[in-house]
Amino acid sequence: MATDRIGRRHRGRYIALLILIAALAGGWSWLWHYAAGRAEITIDGWRAREAASGRVYACGSQSIGGYPFRIEVDCNLASALFRSNQPPVEIKSKGILIAAQIYDPTLLISEFHGPLTIADPGKAPNVVVNWKLAQSSVRGTPAAPERVALVFDRPVVDRMNGDNAQHMLTAKHIEIHGRMIEGSAANKPVIEVALQLQQTSAPFIHPAAEKPVDADITAVLRGLNNFSPKPWPERFRELQAAGGRIDITQARVQQGETIAVGGGSLSLNSSGRLEGQLRVTVAGVEAFLNSIGAQQMVQTAPSMDKIAGALDRLAPGLGNVARQQAGANISAGINLLGEQTTLEGKQAVTLPLRFDDGAIFLGPIPIGKTPTLF
Repeated sequence: MATDRIGRRHRGRYIALLILIAALAGGWSWLWHYAAGRAEITIDGWRAREAASGRVYACGSQSIGGYPFRIEVDCNLASALFRSNQPPVEIKSKGILIAAQIYDPTLLISEFHGPLTIADPGKAPNVVVNWKLAQSSVRGTPAAPERVALVFDRPVVDRMNGDNAQHMLTAKHIEIHGRMIEGSAANKPVIEVALQLQQTSAPFIHPAAEKPVDADITAVLRGLNNFSPKPWPERFRELQAAGGRIDITQARVQQGETIAVGGGSLSLNSSGRLEGQLRVTVAGVEAFLNSIGAQQMVQTAPSMDKIAGALDRLAPGLGNVARQQAGANISAGINLLGEQTTLEGKQAVTLPLRFDDGAIFLGPIPIGKTPTLF
């Protein structure tokens, strides 16, 4: 009898254990499906937010998996139509895998499958992007975004001309981070944006940019009323109307033997062009000026034309002599005008980097022009 009672107790324990395991498995399955539903709602919310900004995302097919510990949304043949661009742009890729942990469905980690193509809607691609790894992370909800990050390993951006490809950009590594550091999405947000480049070459910007660049730049955008869905040109127009600014809080750029560090504040004028001044310290300034063709810029500048014309009226040919001397002495002039110092153990000069209606001047030397932001 005692043996029977012990056997019944053991069987009872096994049955209770099996019931407990079944209950836990059922509870976990319910929790996973609940979290998967929340993650899908979050993804749909981000998609709706982007659509309100004129960026419409779609999948050829979509499936959810990752049970039991993760939630994975596989978007096959992903596409995006940027209606806010003028003209509109269509972007396509093989797919996107979006993942979230079951305990935190509002942190979305995405991995992109290349190649990615950029084209006018319904037309053949004019830009093709490939990479070794491309990921993004988004923290927060569509109504209250907190931060976003994009990371690319070995990206290559090619401009297509028929079957021929021309490199627009290549890099070892690129990271872009954005986060809200003050306010909220609904009320006076202050946004910090950080850009990191490793061995990045972008000859389409300027021939001088063909030589690889390393950069670490952090900027803060102040003056936005809110972060409601809208295209970035509208956001910059809002910032300008509010008298906002772009604070460059940290910047270090290196290209070969040239190193530049600095910071300062910029604003936008009514034409959407940058205005303001940064204070920069440059080591290897002569190599930089040679790479951007500063001598030719000075020699062909409108102000130089006026001076040369006046000198030619005094003595024919004198203007050309002055033009050549101005170009030849440009590096010496920069060093005389700036404050002599050292940077990372190298001789350097500190001087203003000025933005005037989008035109960029290093001291008195014109070095380029920025595009309009709206």
